[in-house]
Amino acid sequence: MTAQHCSGPLDRRQFLQVGALALGGLALSDVLAARAAAGTANADTSVILLYLHGGPSQLETYDLKPQAPVEYRSIFAPIPTNVPGMDLCELFPRQAMIADKFSIVRSLNHDIGIHSDGGIIVLTGKRPSVLDPTSQSRSEHPDFGSVASRVRGTSAIPPYVAVPGQPYMTRPTYLGRHHAAFDVGDPSAANFAPLKTQISVNRDAASLGNRKALLTEFDRLRKDLDQSGQLEAAGQFRERAFELLTSSATATAFDLSKEDDQLRDRYGRNLWGQGCLLARRLAEAGAAVISLAINTPKNGPEFTNWDDHILNAMRPGHFGDYMRVRLPYLDQALATLIEDVFERGLDQRILIVVVGEFGRTPRLSHNAQGTGRDHWPQAYSALLSGGGLRMGQVVGATNSKSEFPTEKPFSPQDLLATVYRHLGIDTTRSFLDHSGRPIAILSDGRPIAELL
Repeated sequence: MTAQHCSGPLDRRQFLQVGALALGGLALSDVLAARAAAGTANADTSVILLYLHGGPSQLETYDLKPQAPVEYRSIFAPIPTNVPGMDLCELFPRQAMIADKFSIVRSLNHDIGIHSDGGIIVLTGKRPSVLDPTSQSRSEHPDFGSVASRVRGTSAIPPYVAVPGQPYMTRPTYLGRHHAAFDVGDPSAANFAPLKTQISVNRDAASLGNRKALLTEFDRLRKDLDQSGQLEAAGQFRERAFELLTSSATATAFDLSKEDDQLRDRYGRNLWGQGCLLARRLAEAGAAVISLAINTPKNGPEFTNWDDHILNAMRPGHFGDYMRVRLPYLDQALATLIEDVFERGLDQRILIVVVGEFGRTPRLSHNAQGTGRDHWPQAYSALLSGGGLRMGQVVGATNSKSEFPTEKPFSPQDLLATVYRHLGIDTTRSFLDHSGRPIAILSDGRPIAELL
């Protein structure tokens, strides 16, 4: 079936491109209709999550324990910050200069030492019903980005964006596919164009002259599309879909060329830096959640994530060699993001959270191939910046070897409750799962009072 517009025929495939906005092939009218059904207005707050998949060592980042026995203490030296009594890893010099603009929680803990399942509890607040030691499990419940998409609704900017993609273990589940993250790819790539299809279609749509002509094409193709369940459109959602597709605000928010070259250099011309810069632009434009599940630049398989075991002969040596590559990238990008948010006066609106699925074993492991640390959910750290929270403090503490919390232990649910509070989302609200049971956003967990 082929329809006509003034620049030529609009075939079925082109029509679906117009209706998808790169959101996994979902029709925009589906997305808008479902989100409008939530009956809630957008709030003017955003969360930028730097999710450090693999589990970064607390002892090599934010909880060094320099007085511990040699088999436990950090392999790096601590350095002072501009906050008395708060020391950081020596590879975090940029963060050390602005420690008054973030707080560290050192007493997070749970009991799941599996990558995917640990990530599920950290990002959804729900314990998996069955644990999978192979780390191939997928979430049974939506993560907080999908929840924010469902509750906060939509505007010209996708409410949940993932750089370069959504963490593999999470999915929107019973909230519906239209609440999955909008995956944008690598913003440091030369050909980065997450809205390439949309922008191309914008030109075609603009050439129609009369936007109602495009809506007529929606109507003419509706019957055919409805037979395959790809479109459920009504008048107001067709109109809003077209508005979203032709929004200059959407294209502008993703256009990093709008930023000063010096600022782009300051962030770093790599996936870390340009991802954080894009996240700030999207948060400023109104996205509710921007997730950066970034590992390290593609220098080889040994630098793929923060999982610092002694793995095998393909990854021999000391795990510190790999951390020396990762940590400076994180330091530059994160410190610049924090500075940028505060310099722009966005620190009330935007909350930055840095966390992994767990920490690493306090005792170092050795074998003939090298030295590393294994999984350790019993104690790990998170960094929070902005969000109108109290900055420049360390909350909670672990014992002398960073084995377990000794002061103010907090759960993943407590951290998520803090995030939801910033987003203005009532965590007692429930959604029906696939069996029709009401499932609360969080069944337990309270915002971390020391940060409020």
